[in-house]
Amino acid sequence: MDAQADGASSARTPAAPADLEKEGEVAADFLENLLDICDLDGDIDVDIDGDRAAVAIVDSEEGRVPRRLVGDNGKVLDALQELTRLAVQSATGHRSRLMLDVAGHRSGRRAELVEIAKEAIASVKESGEKSALDPMTAFERKVVHDEVLAAGLSSESEGVEPRRHVVVLPA
Repeated sequence: MDAQADGASSARTPAAPADLEKEGEVAADFLENLLDICDLDGDIDVDIDGDRAAVAIVDSEEGRVPRRLVGDNGKVLDALQELTRLAVQSATGHRSRLMLDVAGHRSGRRAELVEIAKEAIASVKESGEKSALDPMTAFERKVVHDEVLAAGLSSESEGVEPRRHVVVLPA
């Protein structure tokens, strides 16, 4: 399977900026209510990142965002993102591709993944042999696929969740 299976399909119509702003607002309201119900600290930042809304729960003046909202290997974060997407879909009538970050977890993981991808790219270019990486989430695979593509190589996802992983292919 190729990189598009983990990310946006090229056939998908890009959302208008106003639609993405609406998604971000709905997501922010949902997350603020959730934090209030759970009596947790955190502020909500909303942005547009390319063709998707980007929402982040960040530390507030009142306190730090509980890291348990990330969970082991980002599993709680992934679940929270899906709940937020469902809330947005319920309010807008459209499937959302918004990305949620909590306490900088995704942005930090993205930097780690870029380094992992660069090492695999260098290895494949040097050896001419394909390189299979460790299992990753869909978000993580998308980051790696993008980095591989930018380096002029190709990659594909193989396996079945939760063991799905990226294979970097020689040119």
